[in-house]
Amino acid sequence: MDWALANLPRILSLTVDHLLLSLPAVAAAFLLALPLGRVADRLGRLREPLLGSAGLLYAIPSLPLFIVLPILIGTGVRDALNVIVALTLFGLALMVRSAADAFGAVSQDVRLAAVAVGQSRWGAFLTVELPLAGPALLAGLRVVSVSTISLVSVSAVLGVASLGSLFTDGFQRGIVPSIAAGIIMTVLLAVVVDLLLVGLGRLAMPWQRTQARRAGS
Repeated sequence: MDWALANLPRILSLTVDHLLLSLPAVAAAFLLALPLGRVADRLGRLREPLLGSAGLLYAIPSLPLFIVLPILIGTGVRDALNVIVALTLFGLALMVRSAADAFGAVSQDVRLAAVAVGQSRWGAFLTVELPLAGPALLAGLRVVSVSTISLVSVSAVLGVASLGSLFTDGFQRGIVPSIAAGIIMTVLLAVVVDLLLVGLGRLAMPWQRTQARRAGS
């Protein structure tokens, strides 16, 4: 506790660095997964090849990807963009399947009914399909956020500042409180972000609360 209090400014600074690496990656993975998931759902022949290819991304070891990626995109190994792109790929690997399953759960009859009452296909997607797929999309997004926040710590091995820096410094200098602080803060950060996503989901999908109340009554 004394060590954490003495190093609180650094811990908070690394927490901000951790967020600045993880949140853009989570957002990018989610936005990219939406059209890919829709394509996988609508074009049945492409579903398994697309989802299989996305799944292979997650099989790539994170540290080698952090090292090789700068060669492909022209960034430095310690560049934050390098880490964000790598984390986006890992998040995309998880989110694409969640998006495809979410859109696949929307009844075709509901889609056709929306078009039949005069909505364009794009309008039906925004006002019918996307809201109905929302709960499953949120569930996938929560998994991606927790996974991404955890993976960010690996970048500390390359010298990129994050909560993982507390791990590396602690191991190198034999400071157990530093390691413990890194673990605790990473877990807390993942929990806080997850709770925020749940809260945003309730605001964006208020009908879910109504359904839950009806189911409980």
